[in-house]
Amino acid sequence: MDMIDRRVIVFDWDGTLADTMGGITSVAREVLLAWGMPEDGLGDLSRLVGPPFPQAYSTVYGLSDEDAAEVTRLYRIRYEQGGVREWPVFPGIPQLLEDLHHAGKLVAVASSKRHKLVVRQAGDNGILDALDAVVGKMDDDAATKEGTIVRVIGLLEAHVEEAVMVGDRNLDVWAAANVGIPCVGVLYGKTAPRKELEEAGAVAIAETVGELRRILIGV
Repeated sequence: MDMIDRRVIVFDWDGTLADTMGGITSVAREVLLAWGMPEDGLGDLSRLVGPPFPQAYSTVYGLSDEDAAEVTRLYRIRYEQGGVREWPVFPGIPQLLEDLHHAGKLVAVASSKRHKLVVRQAGDNGILDALDAVVGKMDDDAATKEGTIVRVIGLLEAHVEEAVMVGDRNLDVWAAANVGIPCVGVLYGKTAPRKELEEAGAVAIAETVGELRRILIGV
């Protein structure tokens, strides 16, 4: 499927525009250990990158809703003390956003991260002005990835036929499909293997930011 004619590019944030895995997993490890989880029970913490909190703690570790909410509360206290070193954008992303605008594209973010935090992290990286819309979740219970995508497209006064999603996890691909738009998967964040994105139905997969540019604008 040719993505070059799609004028609305909707990016996921974690693992797609921003290299947040190190910050998320290190804080989650610290909080889970302090909460009482044994070291050998942590497993692969990268599983927490992508799914929304607090539900991720239930999905990955089987925590009750109440425990997941408490771990998330503790996590957020610690995580929000961080700075841009814990959520830098990937090398080449600022130039990619500029190139997309020069190609006549509208560029947006639809994230499962809380809205204020996505805005803060984009601002910390100096790319907030390069984004035509930013939507994160406003509520832990009601928000869905599908909802954020739909809201972004509405804010841009666009149609689903004009849009393409870019994400790093199968959740992004599935949410995009549920909305009716294709999804390009990315591997440079190392949050998911190629097989995960292929099996979810990604229409194309980029190993580098440069390859993503070629998929989206052809150069």
